[in-house]
Amino acid sequence: MKKLTRTLLLAGAALLACASAPAANQYGTPKSIVHVVTILWKADSTPEQQQAALEGVKKMAAEIPGIKNVWIKATKVQGRGPARDGKPGRPYQAAFVIEFEDQAAADRYVDHPAHRAWEQIYLPIREQSTSHQITN
Repeated sequence: MKKLTRTLLLAGAALLACASAPAANQYGTPKSIVHVVTILWKADSTPEQQQAALEGVKKMAAEIPGIKNVWIKATKVQGRGPARDGKPGRPYQAAFVIEFEDQAAADRYVDHPAHRAWEQIYLPIREQSTSHQITN
């Protein structure tokens, strides 16, 4: 019985050691396309207008085939708008991301009626934006 107890304790210790050993980080390289946009709102736009434009990204995503995910809550936004009168530009204030399942979905988005409708809310309050599309 002593030998069995000792064997079980050693086996348990070995399992614990394996479970707590650091494993290599695993990550994926999806073939989807992410569309990343940073925004500088017009100075006279309201927080309500800005939020409506960001919420509109979700509405648009529900209507355009091939959109997999959206992110509308920026936790960090870098960059500034254009310098004026020798003064640095205002910092970008918001960002959103749209994940497309493939290039065809990203291409479809450009002229889709839901995108055009969303632009009617977004463009009047956007001073400047940058956009990037990224894939593997």
